[in-house]
Amino acid sequence: MEDERSLSLLKLMVNEGLFPSPEEDEKRKIIVEKLKTIVVAWAKKVAWQRCLPKQQIAATSATILTYGSYGLGFHDPESDIDALCVGPFFATIAEDFFIVLHNILKSRPEISEIHCVKDSKVPLMRFTFDGISVDLPYAQLKVLNVPENVDILNLSLLTNIDETSWKSLSGVRANQRILLLVPNLMNFQSMLRCLKLWAKRRGVYGNLNGFLGGVHLAVLAAFVCQNQPNASVIALISNFFSTYAMWPWPTPVMLQDGMSSNVEDVIETRFYMPIRLPCSPYEYCHSNVTKSTFTKIRAEFLRGHSMTRDLLKLKLDSDVGRIFEPFPYSTNYTRFVKIYLSAPDQDELGDWVGWVKSHFRCLLLKLEAVQGFCDPNPMEYVDMDASEPNVVFYWGLNRSRCNFVYIEPVEEDFSRSIYCGYYGIRGKMELSIVQASELPKNARFDSGNGKKMKACWKMLDYNQRRTPAYSQHLPSYFVGYVESNGDTEYPSTGG
Repeated sequence: MEDERSLSLLKLMVNEGLFPSPEEDEKRKIIVEKLKTIVVAWAKKVAWQRCLPKQQIAATSATILTYGSYGLGFHDPESDIDALCVGPFFATIAEDFFIVLHNILKSRPEISEIHCVKDSKVPLMRFTFDGISVDLPYAQLKVLNVPENVDILNLSLLTNIDETSWKSLSGVRANQRILLLVPNLMNFQSMLRCLKLWAKRRGVYGNLNGFLGGVHLAVLAAFVCQNQPNASVIALISNFFSTYAMWPWPTPVMLQDGMSSNVEDVIETRFYMPIRLPCSPYEYCHSNVTKSTFTKIRAEFLRGHSMTRDLLKLKLDSDVGRIFEPFPYSTNYTRFVKIYLSAPDQDELGDWVGWVKSHFRCLLLKLEAVQGFCDPNPMEYVDMDASEPNVVFYWGLNRSRCNFVYIEPVEEDFSRSIYCGYYGIRGKMELSIVQASELPKNARFDSGNGKKMKACWKMLDYNQRRTPAYSQHLPSYFVGYVESNGDTEYPSTGG
């Protein structure tokens, strides 16, 4: 029975388009191999520019290591590729990575939309390679040759590296440890596909908005897999919700990884949901969880538990599908903070939106201070009546505090924080309060007959008006826009 239920659940995932085709997987492999060739040539060029001896130039090498959803093997057709460039001791991030390698990548005809994101916690380059988005941070090791099979779990290789390199390596090291620790890799990957869909549909996915990121879900899922090594996928899903609905936060979640640690010493009391990275007894997943987002995540764990505790007794096609129903924002909240972001052109909009989103936790804390609770819906919308390229967010506000009308002080305070330190062309940021009845049709959510929207994680061409398209498997589920040529442009679901 469990195997039948698990198979049916996987079929549901296939119908939702969460499994890439063999052709799509091969395309990603080719991109990674091309990147490896590029960075090897780049390392030798930098060695030549540094006037190293010929034998050292010949021995110099760099490599690419993948991580994130692609590295863990639960990516979907729209996922980005998270790829870490690991270079030799003489190749600096400021000059050689962000200038020399940037120029090499920019000159390639298959690479477009390349941006340098230097001010994030993990600096990186973001670009599109043959139509697939790639995030490329950099780590510098104290070696001349970085082989393709470099063992970054070997602590001796990490001696005296800089803080930026350490942070960049943490994601890859965590991924590799998880792959070694989970007892059944295929079940773990299938479980993660389901959980990622659940988190996105229920509005609890996205670290920038204070919710769960891919690494958080991966560690939480791996913990359940370790405790239920022989469980089926359907049983793992049920155990996931039962485990975390009752978890005594802020007790940290820690995988059984052979690392000794004193919980009292390492517990991250500044985090609402501490989750330890499985590559160090003292490192935790970076978290933006606030009081509000913690409340919502817990509520969704409890909802998932109530819907899955009798999973084997349910009719999968009708009942289990409810787990993935989009969160009904417009019926749960009567008022919203509207965050309107715009820029003169599309490229500037992408940079501007990314910068503002990196400060969303600051805005969320300000709103919590005056409202007590705020639900930062991660989904991005477009105001089709506006002339300039734009992105709009709608965050649900506390029903019990209806006297919050004047948002100008919050807007002024937040504006100061985002405009300070931004070196690109500044876009526009406006905050306003709107009633649920004032939401545009494409931003209304109802668990019944209303149109259900999919999270849009990639900047689209907002200059072009398009017709919305819906899933052939779930007719009321939004999947993208039909352009004037009839092709469907699907929003990315991110890595």
